[in-house]
Amino acid sequence: MLIKLVFGEIKELKAAVYIQPDKIKISEIDKPEIKDRGAIIKVNGCGLCGSDIVKLKHQLSPSGTVLGHEIVGEIVEIKSCNTDLKAGDRVLAGHHVPCFNCKYCLNENYSMCRDFKESNIVPGGFCEYLFVSENHLNNTVFKIPDSVTDIQASFTEPAACCHRAVKRANVKPGDNVLVMGLGSIGLLIGQIAKHFGANVSGCDLLKERLDLALELGFDNTFNSIGTALTSAYYKSTTNEIGADIVFMASGSENSLPLALSCIRDGGTIVVFSSIASDETGFANNQIYYRELTVMGSYSPSPKDLCESLDLIKRGIIKVDFASVYNFDNIERAIKDTLKNKIIKAYIKI
Repeated sequence: MLIKLVFGEIKELKAAVYIQPDKIKISEIDKPEIKDRGAIIKVNGCGLCGSDIVKLKHQLSPSGTVLGHEIVGEIVEIKSCNTDLKAGDRVLAGHHVPCFNCKYCLNENYSMCRDFKESNIVPGGFCEYLFVSENHLNNTVFKIPDSVTDIQASFTEPAACCHRAVKRANVKPGDNVLVMGLGSIGLLIGQIAKHFGANVSGCDLLKERLDLALELGFDNTFNSIGTALTSAYYKSTTNEIGADIVFMASGSENSLPLALSCIRDGGTIVVFSSIASDETGFANNQIYYRELTVMGSYSPSPKDLCESLDLIKRGIIKVDFASVYNFDNIERAIKDTLKNKIIKAYIKI
């Protein structure tokens, strides 16, 4: 009751508001309210996602937007008739909820569901308090185990995206998997692919990321590019055949021809990053004559969120590579991310 009373006295809250073209300003905004059912979460912290960076870099969000969706916090007010969650619970929250009944959901394309795309937290993760709907409470809000820290829990959503990608690619024991780009997403994909029994290699241009990948269980890493990488990977890992599955976790246009040079005939390329140019793509004849599968994977289902939290809890996914920034230093976190000074930023609210 005390928690609810304190929140009830708040009229405004701090939020990191995006102002076009390239500013983030800590501003006072109106606090969210529960109009019917749902909950108010006091945000403890929020991870800075690569998609947040893309939206800022390419001005994809309107001024006034509060970004952030890798949320951990505490429920301070709740009105619900269909959940065991309660005020005081430490939770994480996924930001989109599918309907489970449409053509997309019935074919497990949950992130293509129109309800999924239209649902969201209010206002966004980089703020002091936010609202989640009853539908969120029933599907994408999970109580955090005591053994899992806030920072570890904040990786649940990105880990769930990666978990879904590995499942969609049908990674099997003994598969040769190459992860291109060893930022936080590439490191998560590699660990999950190892959990699925694959032989996992990674490539990146930064030595510290190659070293970290090996610490996290990758079998091999390569800092070569172009033909040098292809030759080294073929000879040392795949008996001159190539990768069964390549995960493109790099947003560089150079990653497209590199993926084609490293994948075996009949293999699968999973696109898990956007690139700057919409005109760049895979050569049709490469896909046709080599019988390649090229697929994208985007956001997770609620089940992926639940499963990924469990993998983090069990230590199968290790995520202790985040750099922590105070809320007032969020612009510094963004700049450090853009300059590749860090692998992952966690904004402590």
